[in-house]
Amino acid sequence: MRQSAPRQLARLWRAFTRGAGLALSFWLAGQGASAQTIHSAEFTEPTPRYDHAILGDALEWGALALTLSDGTRRLFRLPETLVFEDLTPRLADLDGDGAPEVIVVETSLAKGGRLAVWGLEGRIAQTPHIGQTHRWLAPIGAADLDGDGEIEIAYIDRPYLAKELRIWRFEKGGLTEVARAKGLTNHRIGWDHIEGGIRDCGQGPEMIAADADWQQVMASRLEGGKVRSRAIGAYSPAAMAEALACKG
Repeated sequence: MRQSAPRQLARLWRAFTRGAGLALSFWLAGQGASAQTIHSAEFTEPTPRYDHAILGDALEWGALALTLSDGTRRLFRLPETLVFEDLTPRLADLDGDGAPEVIVVETSLAKGGRLAVWGLEGRIAQTPHIGQTHRWLAPIGAADLDGDGEIEIAYIDRPYLAKELRIWRFEKGGLTEVARAKGLTNHRIGWDHIEGGIRDCGQGPEMIAADADWQQVMASRLEGGKVRSRAIGAYSPAAMAEALACKG
């Protein structure tokens, strides 16, 4: 469904300001000045070529722009069969080298969404596509969820249909699925934001989402290769924010 020009412009402005707020700076301690790292990332080249509008309008993104630590920029443009169906790139050090990689949602016009990791030279790793057009996933975040020294990336697969938490470990330059659990969600159709995330209130990381019926805020841990979830309070947007801030 196509939206009005003012609404499209509003989304572009929200994406710009959100990207500016989330852009993180990383440095490689002890490295020479010639060692470049990713300083920030943003989506660019808005495109209407995919008509899902799951994030509230008919625009997705055709390219990813990286700004490096020396101020130079690199632009990666997707083929016409793909879009970035996402709100903002997420920066996280996935391989422990002190410099960030970029986590994004890519969508095939024919096969639906997938999670992908990009670096200085382009795409590093990706999950399989969901397998059907107009099917999407909503990221939760990245952290060492089970304390094994490797970083995991979590997302909700089809937050309106499957409502399944899936966790993938980034290791040896690839993504390996390590756990999944049904009955969780973090996005409603048309929202221009994703709720929940990852918190650490002093006892290790927990993934915050809602239960499948949007009745409870849920905290989930990865323990022994399994997801263990518990309700921590009645759901509301405020309660979700409080949970992420370790107030609930």
